Amino acid sequence: MNTFGNIFRLTSYGESHGAAIGGVIDGCPAGITVDMDFIQNELNRRRPGQSKITTPRKEADEVEFLSGIYEGKTTGTPIGFVIRNNNQHSSDYDNLKDIYRPSHADYTYTQKYGIRDHRGGGRSSARETIARCVGGALAKLALKELKMDIVAYTSQVGNIRLTKAYNEYDLSQIESTPVRCPDTEKASEMISLIEEVKSKGDTIGGVITCVVKGVPVGLGEPVFGKLHAALGSAMLGINAVKGFEYGDGFDVNHRGSEVNDVFYNDNGKIKTQTNHSGGIQGGISNGQDIYFRVAFKPVATILMHQNTVNKDGEDTDLKARGRHDACVLPRAVPIVEAMAAMTILDYYLLSKMNKAFL
Repeated sequence: MNTFGNIFRLTSYGESHGAAIGGVIDGCPAGITVDMDFIQNELNRRRPGQSKITTPRKEADEVEFLSGIYEGKTTGTPIGFVIRNNNQHSSDYDNLKDIYRPSHADYTYTQKYGIRDHRGGGRSSARETIARCVGGALAKLALKELKMDIVAYTSQVGNIRLTKAYNEYDLSQIESTPVRCPDTEKASEMISLIEEVKSKGDTIGGVITCVVKGVPVGLGEPVFGKLHAALGSAMLGINAVKGFEYGDGFDVNHRGSEVNDVFYNDNGKIKTQTNHSGGIQGGISNGQDIYFRVAFKPVATILMHQNTVNKDGEDTDLKARGRHDACVLPRAVPIVEAMAAMTILDYYLLSKMNKAFL
């Protein structure tokens, strides 16, 4: 299960401390203008070492395309790419070779495969998500030509959270703070909390909100291919994600009379007066903004002593070493956008299987 998508498909490969991370994108429409600066910027937003609240691992994360692009445009053939790993400190993980880290994939991987790469988590490392950001960047470029736009931001870290709806914030300010929060006052509080947690060798989780604008009516299927189910699957496939909700989600303290999205005619175009449904009704997009929230757990690697067992089941303890994020949220924002972009483009292509792309 290393391939994501139905028509627009990404197959990724590579481990955290291997030679490279890479992938193959198949089903990308031909004729999409490839903006290399945009793609590299998407990778820069995810890469480590970008601020004092992220892991200090230094990686250029420069993507090299091997196929599927000619004279600056996609050709419709498979797009192969590679990102070299250049700054591994594999010795930091020597003490973990025979130990199962709490809340990590060490134990489950060993039981499933009988072998695991303990260096940085191997295939289970979030470094694999850089391949998703490449796929997401290309999907974003395709969606841009279709007048669709995707933006995500940090809306909660620990107990510090934004209380307003997404359309009450200036989302152009998201990149102005290292935590990627559009509310500068709350962003400062989030940063202080992350720094406090980091100083103790601990970690903390939070929530990312994502908004998709310009989605046409009709994406998604009414039964097993519901659009919100596809988005939920995409988000829950991201490392450290523990929850997904769209529209009003778990805010269930209302009656139907309060949250039904009433239709009206806006100069010949049917719209809804409210958007409690989050842009999806019956599993199908209704033309309104799609918005959802993704909950991330505290990073499992903490720089504190913990009790655990080794591969023989013997009690032991460990203290992780190395370079780790105290909070994954700032670097996860572009990953959420990437997975959303690939999902929306894939479902657009599914809806247009027998028609031209544009």
